[in-house]
Amino acid sequence: MLTLKYAFISAYLKAQEARLVTSEHIDRLATAPNIRDALAAVRETDVGSYLEEVPVNSFDDLDEYLWRYLAQRFAYIQSFKLLPQDVHKTLRAYIVKYDILNIKAALRGLLASKKAKMIPLGVIHSNGLLDGLSAAENVDDIIRILSKCGLDNYAPALEKHKMDKGSKPKVLVEATLDGQYYTSMLNVARKIQDGAVLTRALGLMIDLANLQIVLRAIIGGIGLEAAGCTIAGGYRITDKTANELLSLRIADIPDRLEDSQYHDIASEVSASYDRTKSITAVDEIVDKHKFRMLKEVLSPRVLSPLVMAWYLVLKEVEIRNLRLVLKAIVDGMPVQDIKNYLVL
Repeated sequence: MLTLKYAFISAYLKAQEARLVTSEHIDRLATAPNIRDALAAVRETDVGSYLEEVPVNSFDDLDEYLWRYLAQRFAYIQSFKLLPQDVHKTLRAYIVKYDILNIKAALRGLLASKKAKMIPLGVIHSNGLLDGLSAAENVDDIIRILSKCGLDNYAPALEKHKMDKGSKPKVLVEATLDGQYYTSMLNVARKIQDGAVLTRALGLMIDLANLQIVLRAIIGGIGLEAAGCTIAGGYRITDKTANELLSLRIADIPDRLEDSQYHDIASEVSASYDRTKSITAVDEIVDKHKFRMLKEVLSPRVLSPLVMAWYLVLKEVEIRNLRLVLKAIVDGMPVQDIKNYLVL
């Protein structure tokens, strides 16, 4: 019966991959003069067929519906009676990342004294408490919502850093929340089929997150001030290693990573920054390499919870690309100008 369940979900998710927005669709979108034509260019995709059925009058509408679409897809998969438990655990644990993003948004809203915009995804959303999170007046309000949703393991990060003033506590609490999220994911990985491979993928993600923190801190001129904001649990770029790298110049990072697969990434970022002096080079380059590396680890797997993990990565990249392209079209900006930011 378990083999049948894995065969079912593997076949379903692989079929869904065939209905993703591809680089060919992006090329068509690049020539679309308006949103109506842009949506027509992707109508044969799963997300395109969804967007055809909803009223869109602005980019804010589009943004809301894209997130609703993603939430709907995840909820639909969770409803399958033939869904293996390990696949369900992987999906349920993974989408807590949207709760983390919403908690961060709420904390930033407190600092700015304004209501935060939320992503309609995650455990808090499923419990109908997202509006309450958005309207939270203090950290204790956020902690109470986390407790109601069974996310108590994230409360200590908020207790430790009350976010009363300054940017340093904000950075620290966000790093602590990220660290707890990866810890939770690693705990799930240890208990599921092919968990060693998922653990490897998570290790890569932590390494790259730490590399981003290091590179952005150095470029931003804060260097060692970012110590403590790195994430534990990586393979090559552990929190200890990352803190050591913070004392270097950006041009020195590649040599310190010479014996790892991250050497070329650091070299590419260093060269791009030297040429453009733009900090956006960090996320642009790291995100592309992260997608490639995760593809190598996760995409070959079928009859495994990893087929779910890879589908999650693909859908996130699809939504990310669409949001960037559609925003460019709404703003009257040539899609070619933002193509370097897309993960294709």
